[in-house]
Amino acid sequence: MLKSSRADAMKLTTLPLSRLLADARRDHATLDNLPPNLAPTDANAAYAVQHEILAIAGARIGGWKIGAKSDSGPIQGAPLPDVDRYPDGATVPRGAFAPLGLELEIAFRFGRSFEPTTTPYSEADVHAAIGSFGATIEIVASRFAAWPDVDKLAQLADLQNHGALVVGEFMPYDESFPFVSPALRFDFNGRDVVELTPANPAGDPRRLLTWLVNHATSRGVTVTPEMVVTTGSYTGMFFPRSAGTAHGRIEGLPSVSVTLY
Repeated sequence: MLKSSRADAMKLTTLPLSRLLADARRDHATLDNLPPNLAPTDANAAYAVQHEILAIAGARIGGWKIGAKSDSGPIQGAPLPDVDRYPDGATVPRGAFAPLGLELEIAFRFGRSFEPTTTPYSEADVHAAIGSFGATIEIVASRFAAWPDVDKLAQLADLQNHGALVVGEFMPYDESFPFVSPALRFDFNGRDVVELTPANPAGDPRRLLTWLVNHATSRGVTVTPEMVVTTGSYTGMFFPRSAGTAHGRIEGLPSVSVTLY
């Protein structure tokens, strides 16, 4: 953990939050506390920190995570480092993530690029550009030891508590797919870990995509067909207590799995 003497603590308060978070991601470490003077003052400041983290790490944007807590609530998101994107069946160390939560999600790729613009893209333009979709497992993690009791804007700055993304095989987009309530199973070492009726709190996750495109392009970032846009958990968050394999199956999509050791 990033903790030691009083002198070290004083030194931390002089470093920008983006550097602290980037170093913690690199070292698989956690911060004991958030110096009050470093907390983001608003969402725009938190989003700026996200991109600074990737720049410090020398990482490209490999995708995005977006979500909302209700079907009409505000949307938030974060760019995902390409180095933290894994293929289906990947094996990853549990010790690299603290805490370690698992979520089964649906993700999209676009069939075209969206270039930076000062004119917002319409929902019709964005939805017409959806090219493919598939299942993902997000590994949720935090660089704050006190998570989840951490300032919400600090969590947003911390890539919205992102650890890694395991990406299943994608299929051509099917507009008729039951995005609001798909049949699914999510298990760990063969045990079903879904406790509630599967549902995405954002409702139909496609409603999040227009926000993402305009959020990125208004900040000078091109959204490309290579980027994977994952759109929130259908299963809640599961915290495995041991090594093992998580396997997700959303009916109509190829399955996705990750092994933790």
